[in-house]
Amino acid sequence: METESVKSALSEQSSRSRRSRSHTHRNNYRLHSNRSTRSTRSHRKGDDPMAPFQTSVTLSDENRDGQEVIEVQILPQDDNWGENTTAVTGNTSEQSEVEDLGGGQWTGEPDTGLSFICHRYLGSALTTVLSVVAFLSPLAMVVLPKLGFFPALNPGPTVGLQQRLLLLACGAECKGLLVSLAFKLVLLAAGAWAVFLRRPRATMPRIFLFRAAVLVLVLVCTFAYWLFYVVQVTEGAVASATGEEAVDYKSLVAYSSSLTDTLLFIHYLAVVLIEIRHLQPVYYIKVVRSPDGESRAYSVGQLSIQRAAVWVLEHYYTEFPIYNPYLERLPVSKSRKGGSSFKFYDVDGMNTSSLQQSQSRAMLAAHARRRDSSHNERFYEEHDYERRVKKRRARLITAAEEAFTHIKRLHNDQGWQNMQVPAIPMDPQEAAQAVFPSMARALQKYLRVTRQQPRHSVESILTHLADCLSHDLTPRAFLEPFLVPSPVLQNEKEQKPVQTWALICEELLSRPVSHGITFQLRQNDVSLLCHVRALPHFNVTEEVVDPKSNKFVLRLNSETSV
Repeated sequence: METESVKSALSEQSSRSRRSRSHTHRNNYRLHSNRSTRSTRSHRKGDDPMAPFQTSVTLSDENRDGQEVIEVQILPQDDNWGENTTAVTGNTSEQSEVEDLGGGQWTGEPDTGLSFICHRYLGSALTTVLSVVAFLSPLAMVVLPKLGFFPALNPGPTVGLQQRLLLLACGAECKGLLVSLAFKLVLLAAGAWAVFLRRPRATMPRIFLFRAAVLVLVLVCTFAYWLFYVVQVTEGAVASATGEEAVDYKSLVAYSSSLTDTLLFIHYLAVVLIEIRHLQPVYYIKVVRSPDGESRAYSVGQLSIQRAAVWVLEHYYTEFPIYNPYLERLPVSKSRKGGSSFKFYDVDGMNTSSLQQSQSRAMLAAHARRRDSSHNERFYEEHDYERRVKKRRARLITAAEEAFTHIKRLHNDQGWQNMQVPAIPMDPQEAAQAVFPSMARALQKYLRVTRQQPRHSVESILTHLADCLSHDLTPRAFLEPFLVPSPVLQNEKEQKPVQTWALICEELLSRPVSHGITFQLRQNDVSLLCHVRALPHFNVTEEVVDPKSNKFVLRLNSETSV
C-alpha cells in the first residue's frame, strides 16, 4: 500500500508539473505575442507610402477545432523600416537589430560659427579686394587727370588756355594707347574670372605660399606704380611752376598701360604656379582607409602637404566605396564565442589541487584547439555570408524585373482608352507606389543582409523609383544604388555642405610633399593614412628588330591536326 501511495503521489505530482509547464509555456508565448503586437502597434505613426508593404504574422498555440491559427495583419511602417525586425515562431525569438555605432560625439566637430566663416572667407575677401584695386588702378590713372585732381596738368594763370588744352590733349598715338589699354584690361578681367574667381574648395590650416607670394607681388607692384605716378605728377607741377616743360597726358596713358602689362605678366605667373605646376606627376600617394582596409593609389604633382590632403579627399569622396560600419559585426558562430564548454566533476574524490591542474590543462588544450580552428570558422562564415548575399541579390533582381513588367509607358493620350483591359493613367510617383510592393520584401531582405537599411529610407527609394520610371530606365539601373555601394557621396548622410577632417603630420603643412612623408586624415571612426613615394625615373631604350627575323616556318608531323 505504501508503494502504491508513493507511486500515485509521484504520478499526481508529475501530471501537475506537466500542466504547470504547459500553462507557463502558453502564458509566456502569449506574453511574447502581446509584446510583438505592442511593438508593431507602436510603429503606427502617420500615413506612410510603405504602409501596405509590410505584414505581421502572429502564431497562436490555442487550437480551434484541433488546427493552428495564423493571423496576418498589414501594418504601417515608420522611417526606420529596415532597422528592427522581430520574428516570433513557436517558442523561439530571434531579433536582428542594427546597433548604433556612432560612438558618441566627435571632438573635432566642425565649427560653423563666426570664427569658421571668417577663416573660410577672409582670404578670399582680401584677394578680391586687392585684385579689384589693382585692376582699377590703370583706369584711375587715366581718368583722374581729366577730372582735375592733379594741378600739374592745370597750370596757373601765367599759362595760356591753348597750352592747357595741349597738356590734356590726346592725339592719334595717345588714342591708340587707350585702345590697347582697354583690350588689355578686358583680357586681364576674363583671365582672372576664369581662373581665380571661384569659391574656395577647402579651408586649410596654413597659408598657401604661392598664392600669398602672388598677392604680395600684386600689392608691391600696385603700390610702386602709384608711388611713381604721384611723384611724376608732383615733379610735373614743380616744373610747370618754374616755366619748364610739364607732364603731358600721353605719358600718363603710357604709364597706365605699362601697369596693365605688368599685371598681365603677374597673372601668367599665378597661373603657372597655382594651376599648372602640380599637373606633372612626380609622386604617388597610397591611401589606406581604416578600419575596413580599403586602399587606392594616385599619382600627384608638386603639392604642399595640406593641398595634397585636399586632393586626396576630393578623390576619396568620388572614388572610394561607402564605408559600412555595420558590416564589421557579422554574425559569429557559437564556437567562437567566449566561455568553455567543459564541466568538471569530482567523482572519485580526488585532491583539489590535482583537480584544478587537470582542469586548467584541459581548458588550455581546448583554447588551443579553438585558436587553431578559428581561421576555418572565419572562412566558412564569410563563405556563408557571401552565399546569402548572392542569393538575396538574385531574388532582388528577379523581383525588380518582374515588377517592371507591370508598368508600360503611354505614348499618346488616347492609348489607354484602346486597351483591352481598362487602365487609369498614373504619374511616375503613383506608378512607383503601385509597383513597389511587389519588390519591397526582396529589397528589404537584401538591404538587411548587406547592412544597408540605415542608408535608404522608404521615401528615398520611392523617389528614386519614380525617377527611373520617368526616364525609362531598366531594373538594373534602378538597383544600381543598392548593388554598387560607391562612391562615398552616394550616401545621403555624407552629402553635407561642410566636411571637417583633422590633418596629422610631423612636417609643417605648408611645406611641399617629398619622398617618405606620411600624413593622416581623421573624421570620426574613419581615418585615411597616406604614404608618399617618389615616382621612379624611366629609362626607355630603343631596340631595333631585324625585319628578316619576321619570317616563320610551319612544322608538321603525324600528330599535328591542321
